[in-house]
Amino acid sequence: MPKALVKLGESIRGFTLAQRTIAVIGLAIVVLGTVALVSFASQPKMTPLFTGLSAEDASGIVEQLQADAVPYEITGAGGTILVPQENVYEARLKAATAGLPTAGAGGYSLLDQMGVTASEFQQDVTYKRALEGELASTIMALDSVSMASVKLAIPEQTVFVDSATTPTASIFVQPKPNTTLTADQVQAIVHLTSAAVDGLKPADISVVDSNGTLLSAAGVGVEGSAGKQASEYEQRVGSMIQTMLDRVVGPGNATVAVAADVSLESAERTEESFSAPKDNPVLAEKSKKEDYQGSGNGSGEAGVLGPDNIAVPSGEAKDGTFTSSETDRTNAVNKVTENRLVPSGNLNRQSVSVALDAQAASGLDVQELTAMISAAAGIDTGRKDTINVSVLPFSTESATAAQNALTEASDAAKAARDAELLRTLVIAGSIVLVLVLLAVYLLLRRRNRRSSELVDLGELQDLRSLREPSAAVSVVADTPTTTISQIPATVSTPHVQQLDAQTKREELSALAAQNPAKMAQHLRSLMDSKGDA
Repeated sequence: MPKALVKLGESIRGFTLAQRTIAVIGLAIVVLGTVALVSFASQPKMTPLFTGLSAEDASGIVEQLQADAVPYEITGAGGTILVPQENVYEARLKAATAGLPTAGAGGYSLLDQMGVTASEFQQDVTYKRALEGELASTIMALDSVSMASVKLAIPEQTVFVDSATTPTASIFVQPKPNTTLTADQVQAIVHLTSAAVDGLKPADISVVDSNGTLLSAAGVGVEGSAGKQASEYEQRVGSMIQTMLDRVVGPGNATVAVAADVSLESAERTEESFSAPKDNPVLAEKSKKEDYQGSGNGSGEAGVLGPDNIAVPSGEAKDGTFTSSETDRTNAVNKVTENRLVPSGNLNRQSVSVALDAQAASGLDVQELTAMISAAAGIDTGRKDTINVSVLPFSTESATAAQNALTEASDAAKAARDAELLRTLVIAGSIVLVLVLLAVYLLLRRRNRRSSELVDLGELQDLRSLREPSAAVSVVADTPTTTISQIPATVSTPHVQQLDAQTKREELSALAAQNPAKMAQHLRSLMDSKGDA
């Protein structure tokens, strides 16, 4: 181990200034990286304690964490509090003991706080609040919802059925950041709420998000307003016809316009229809028959009218016998009662207009093409739908302008790429030039340093004075091992200067290792002699 350390120290002392600078920078980077890694690994893993908190609840929870000396972080615009993972459950239990967060203290737990002296009105209001809190908590369990509020309008129960009204509901939801509620999620919220309240229909629920967007309107449904439904229908039918025409006449040679008349009101209709069954069976039948016999002298004969409208006896006595019969029969009748809920957005009428380029449609049968478009769009003549297909020459100015714009954009993009490539090449060339100059500088500096070493070594007039006369100089290299014999005492200074620089350097290293004190003394005397000179 000491030999390895000595060898490492000798290697470091042999570094140039540039090598030492690079080594120091690398060592600093390693140290800083190790410190940053250790600091990151030593930090506790933070876990959400509560999310979607109000300002009051967040303040109370932060005060509790500060009192317990628990580290925390606040994110999510102040609505989310993070604590170390090992402190999550303990902090939640302490917050629940303190009644925090207060926003979650709702639902059916409100019924536990009612006293025996609560009035009927207080009971009804508390039950409605509990139901609203439970629904809001359930809706907030969705992945895309961060906060929800439910308001129920439940009418009072009455014995008069004709004056009874149905309950309604309004739901406010706040989506999570960078998320949007889909139509399926809105429909799930609507049906969840309607199933939780007795008598509440999905059509009587309104859903609004935090941006003020109406997601589901009462009486309209999840699909939105009638105008939106008409726009979606026009876009769907127009896209289908346009795709078909692009296959027939080619892209850009046809244009389609669809106008739909959509009903803006919803209604509930009840229809009853009757029909006679086969063989007309009798359900109930009742008959009544009367026979009467009277004498001819009875006063029941009133006579005939005279000229002055006076009854004059006829002078004849007639028999007063008669017979009366009556039959009451009830036959079976087929009765069908049908209740229909007609929502808004019902299609009343539509019109389709198609324009074809005369050059592209020159060999087409327009009548057959019209029939094909009519079938694809679902044209109903009984609904007074109309379709019009016109063959007209299309203007090419916009296409030419678009082509010119595309060409200019392509040229501009190519010029920008060329400029970026040139800039990259200039930067790369500059870096390469700097590196080349730096390498040349280091090479020249190293060469000058070697020249200086040769001059200094040449001034050593006698190497024998640095070692014992009988000592042999042995230089051990890595591989192979070489032994330099003792230098004769009669070696002159010119002959020493002619020795190879590498051999002189190895001899000096060996001498310094054998007798460092004499080597240092000789170098000190050499420097003093140079200073005197």
